[in-house]
Amino acid sequence: MFNKKIVKLLTLLPLIFGLAACGETEKNEVIKVGATVGPHAEVVEAVAEEAAKQGLTVEVVIFSDYITPNAALADGSLDLNSYQHLPFLNNFNSNSDQKITSIGHSILMRMGIYSNKYKSIADLPDNAKISIPNDPTNGGRGLLLLADAKLITLKPGADAKTTVYDIVDNPKNFQFIEVEAAQLPRTLDDVDASVITMNYVMSAGLSPKEQGIYLESKDAEFAVMNIAARVEDKDNETYKKFVKIFQSEATREFLDKTFKGTIEAAF
Repeated sequence: MFNKKIVKLLTLLPLIFGLAACGETEKNEVIKVGATVGPHAEVVEAVAEEAAKQGLTVEVVIFSDYITPNAALADGSLDLNSYQHLPFLNNFNSNSDQKITSIGHSILMRMGIYSNKYKSIADLPDNAKISIPNDPTNGGRGLLLLADAKLITLKPGADAKTTVYDIVDNPKNFQFIEVEAAQLPRTLDDVDASVITMNYVMSAGLSPKEQGIYLESKDAEFAVMNIAARVEDKDNETYKKFVKIFQSEATREFLDKTFKGTIEAAF
């Protein structure tokens, strides 16, 4: 009888250990999150460190382009990505059968009007030279910002595809010089103002506080970055946990300490 009990116990041990292993796997959740090289990746890596403290392992996959992260998310190679504004996400959806969606805001990367000569947009003189991005998306975004600042008026329904030909009122007769976006910071000594995206503000070492004379609002659709998931996974509890950790005070403190006002929390 005693030997039978030992045999029975030995038979159950693998099952017991197997169940324990399963329980451990469930506790140690793992997700893959894509981000583009630079600030987006830096922030997600900081979030990953915080997530590890809360039982969530985040594998950060870094990309050097803006197209692949959405393709990788759509085909299941990633669980989430964090690097894009809503217009970019919507453009992907309009050109793909596989749909993705925002499940939370991440960071703010605001375009701004910068100047080395003037401290206010009101100080810009007649016939001022203003450099703007020459690519279609950022060029239109820059003109929308100038219109928001009441410096120009655009035709009704103006959007990101807007060009200088859509300006219907330019009361101070500003001269717009179209320049490759990455080169805009270098034009600041030669123009009166320049419209620059935050990534190039950062790489050039410019200061939004010192040289920024007008910034996009904190709810501007081009300024707010998003955490994206596949549509069918938008209610996934693990992904919601990641968003909650991302939108925590720890992340806000990291942003404040690391980027000193160039990149802000969008939550």
